[in-house]
Amino acid sequence: MKRESFTLPDGGGLAWYEAGNGRPLVLLHGWATSASVFSELVAMLAEDFRLLIPDLPGHGASSPAVQNDLESIATTLNCWLATIESAPVALGGWSLGGMLALEMARQKPQRIDRLLLIGTSPRFTSGDDWTFGLPEVQVRALGRNLARHFETTLADFFNLAFAGEDISKERLRAIRSFAVKQSPLPDQVAAMELLNGFSEQNQLGLLSHIDQPTLVIHGGLDHITPLAAGRYLAARLPHGQFVEFPGVGHGPFLSRPQEVVDSILEFC
Repeated sequence: MKRESFTLPDGGGLAWYEAGNGRPLVLLHGWATSASVFSELVAMLAEDFRLLIPDLPGHGASSPAVQNDLESIATTLNCWLATIESAPVALGGWSLGGMLALEMARQKPQRIDRLLLIGTSPRFTSGDDWTFGLPEVQVRALGRNLARHFETTLADFFNLAFAGEDISKERLRAIRSFAVKQSPLPDQVAAMELLNGFSEQNQLGLLSHIDQPTLVIHGGLDHITPLAAGRYLAARLPHGQFVEFPGVGHGPFLSRPQEVVDSILEFC
């Protein structure tokens, strides 16, 4: 992938990567990873799409944001996207990236042609009216562990994405080699602030206003965003489609890349 840089209004830098030719497809990575997590998909999709993949603020080679919340980061990404692509785009996001994709579509619906949401939840933590999230006490514990043992906690969280899967050690090593080891650790403050924001994230009221055709891909064994959250998300979107990958955890595109690519090509 060819690396580029975009100067933000606050003077910071947003690193982004381009590969391939064809209709534009933007991919947004998950929390505490980077654009490199899509390296394998890029090689498989480059013949059909012009892939545009940023490192989210505070991740990879991008500067930390002044404000680490969904609305502010989505505004930054929409600003970046408007400068590099004039046509409407297909917008994909994994986990946190999916939350940002929903917010970007809310802010600039005319810029988004269709949505692809992988392992995404409209509300990350459980509440009185939402039982398909992680208990807030678990998220707070993750935050405490991050403060004490940042690198170890990130590694444990990444491993949780594959919990319960029948996946070989060799394949996991291969995934870590491109998805984790190619980029530096995220900025600790940015990671902590985004994690704290997950407790407040609630996009349930937004779903009925998303008019774009949307493909929701979810792993049947997801321990981070439960399967029921993905089902709910697809059912509440006016033009949502749902694809479940049985026996797969939080990263279907990492565990079953060819099957996910086939789903993307069919959808787009």
